[in-house]
Amino acid sequence: MAQPIVIGVGGFASNVGKTTLVCELLRAFPGWEAIKTTRGHYRSCGKDPHACCVSHLLGEAPLVRSGRRETYESGKDTGRYWDAGAANVHWVIATDAQLGEGFQRALERVESAGVFVEGNSFTESLPPDCMFMVKRADDARIKKSARSVIARTTPIYVTHIYDELPALIDRVRDIVGGEQIR
Repeated sequence: MAQPIVIGVGGFASNVGKTTLVCELLRAFPGWEAIKTTRGHYRSCGKDPHACCVSHLLGEAPLVRSGRRETYESGKDTGRYWDAGAANVHWVIATDAQLGEGFQRALERVESAGVFVEGNSFTESLPPDCMFMVKRADDARIKKSARSVIARTTPIYVTHIYDELPALIDRVRDIVGGEQIR
């Protein structure tokens, strides 16, 4: 199968609405899938490895979990994707050095015409067909991974997701050329 259309949703900072935007896009594109990337490193919480939410999952190779049984957790990003209608959800858990390989493995599992990917760092291994960057109007923060995405892409800045949602959905439809489900 040909590579799916990859639409990235990154953010200038944490808690700016990336997951909300991915969920709205999943509702607008039935049959599409989602990839969530979680970068970690041993003791990434500054505590012992067992206190970190992903340290115990890190190993010599990236971990990719797929399917509802392995990725659904109510209230978490992956659970919200399922609740929004994702055809499948893939969760990449990797160190910085493993992220490219993990993303490629997840992408190989995608069976739909397109996939929404939340995060900034995946763009280091694959340029998306389109990248939306979410920024709150009242927040001047910009994290390191957002700076590197901006340097490599032509982002669309979203400040009021719900006000701009129809235009965003139209932009994605233009990119996919009506090919929403395979």
